[in-house]
Amino acid sequence: MNEAKGSSEPAFEPYRTEEIREHMMVHARGNGAMNGSPGVHVGTVDRLEGLYIKLTANDSPDGQHHLIPLAWVERVDSAHNTVYLNRDADTVRQEWRSEGQV
Repeated sequence: MNEAKGSSEPAFEPYRTEEIREHMMVHARGNGAMNGSPGVHVGTVDRLEGLYIKLTANDSPDGQHHLIPLAWVERVDSAHNTVYLNRDADTVRQEWRSEGQV
């Protein structure tokens, strides 16, 4: 995987931004499933903001918007309306950023 210049986050392929749409489910690695998509549900796409996916506040455990780097996207499954992350759910929740931290 390529490293983004000046960043500890791996580089991402630009095609991912074109495939990520509002209201897609976001799933981390782990045991679980929701609406036929494997993994642990960690949020729902609100919109893209620069190099981040902004998650909806109403699907958040604390009622706040959270942002996750596009570099965490492992793949996008348009058929199942799901973005899959390359991290487990606990890591995602520990490392996501709150609105205003970016």
